[in-house]
Amino acid sequence: MKTLILLRHAKSGWDDPELRDFDRPLNEKGIRAAVTMGRKAAADGLKPERLIASPAVRVMQTLEGFREGIGELPEPEWDRRIYLASSATLLEVLHETDPGVETLMLAGHNPGLEDLILELVADDGTSPLRDLVEVKFPTASLARLSWDGADWASLSARSGVRLDALTRPRDVDPSLGPNAE
Repeated sequence: MKTLILLRHAKSGWDDPELRDFDRPLNEKGIRAAVTMGRKAAADGLKPERLIASPAVRVMQTLEGFREGIGELPEPEWDRRIYLASSATLLEVLHETDPGVETLMLAGHNPGLEDLILELVADDGTSPLRDLVEVKFPTASLARLSWDGADWASLSARSGVRLDALTRPRDVDPSLGPNAE
């Protein structure tokens, strides 16, 4: 069985209008959320073997906080294609993963991550978690998907992908929810 862990970057700041989008850092709430989600991942026993991530500053900082919370984490493989990528591009990146990797983590951005979940998990009314993603995949959210595939190259909407877990920062700490500063 293959497991795909998706992590959306934490809440970023918009304080400096001169910064390019790529260079926006996390705000204070985002930093707290990244560490909190790392602790939750550790408590859930998530252990990715490979980590592919967008090199945007907010993703890099999210992973720093996440690592602080989870402890062990593979060194990220920075892939510029993930920055603001479509679900189709994200799927191409995933397809390049060696078949020997059982648990892969991808850290990036919306709408690509949200669209990837919605594309891979069947819209057949059997996944209440998918329904939540359809509403929103908030910043710093963590999703765990799985399927009985032999290799990453065959991952598709027809793979029988299950959304096994969805954790939003507010599920762990209500102060990290919307409008809670």
